[in-house]
Amino acid sequence: MTMPRQRGLTEQAADAAIDSACRLLRLPSIRNEFSDIADRAMKDQMTYRGFLAELLMAECDDRARRRSERRIKAAGFPREKSLRSFDFDANPNVASNESFGGWTKTFTDPRLCAAIVDRLTFNGTIIETGTDSYRLASTRARAEEPAMAG
Repeated sequence: MTMPRQRGLTEQAADAAIDSACRLLRLPSIRNEFSDIADRAMKDQMTYRGFLAELLMAECDDRARRRSERRIKAAGFPREKSLRSFDFDANPNVASNESFGGWTKTFTDPRLCAAIVDRLTFNGTIIETGTDSYRLASTRARAEEPAMAG
């Protein structure tokens, strides 16, 4: 038997009800961010629909982030590599020593070279890094660390 819901809850009772419902429905992001999003919605004079959309998108975004983190952890990579941790200041121009135009030196068949470049770059973001190898510079810096310490 369910109890009838009361209308006109106090703010404190409403917050407690929201917290309880979010726990029951397993909506941790809404539970954690509800108050901030509600304050921002009031300040920005959002509609009820806009406010609800903000809440639901916060939950969806956080679930996607947690899902990605779980998958990365489950993959068992030897170390974390992401664009968030990439040092863009080390080489403001960020990846390959050779431009795509120069790949025909390695892949001498132009059609094969074009196909490889096409597949590697499809739906990707190309970050130009210039001619210095970031990996080589990073390896050299790590090799020099013990020499400097000792």
